[in-house]
Amino acid sequence: QAPLVESGGGSVQAGGSLSLSCQPSGSISNRCTMAWYRQASGKEREMVAVIRGQGDGTKTYADSVKGRFTISHDETKNMLFLQMSSLKTEDTAVYYCAFCASYNGDKISRFEYWGQGTQVTVSS
Repeated sequence: QAPLVESGGGSVQAGGSLSLSCQPSGSISNRCTMAWYRQASGKEREMVAVIRGQGDGTKTYADSVKGRFTISHDETKNMLFLQMSSLKTEDTAVYYCAFCASYNGDKISRFEYWGQGTQVTVSS
């Protein structure tokens, strides 16, 4: 089983909303930097949103989703969420959650844990 389990993907019409959830299947720190990534068919995986850990809470978004997507973390349950609204057809992709980033300076170099991905399909 993947260390992280996503749920909430599905199909929606453009302009609609979806909410994704991600929960560890085992014991994983609830204080590390976490993120959502996505990979559209034929394209490279890209960062969607990051929430910095260690109590910082700073959120960073890809320009393409700013103002439409919101990342959040329930520290008590150690669940990561991605609220997506005003969805566009170009948001269609497999979405992955990732926990516990390693840094190279200020840049994230890798994540230790990944989910198996959940499909989001937005139709026109």
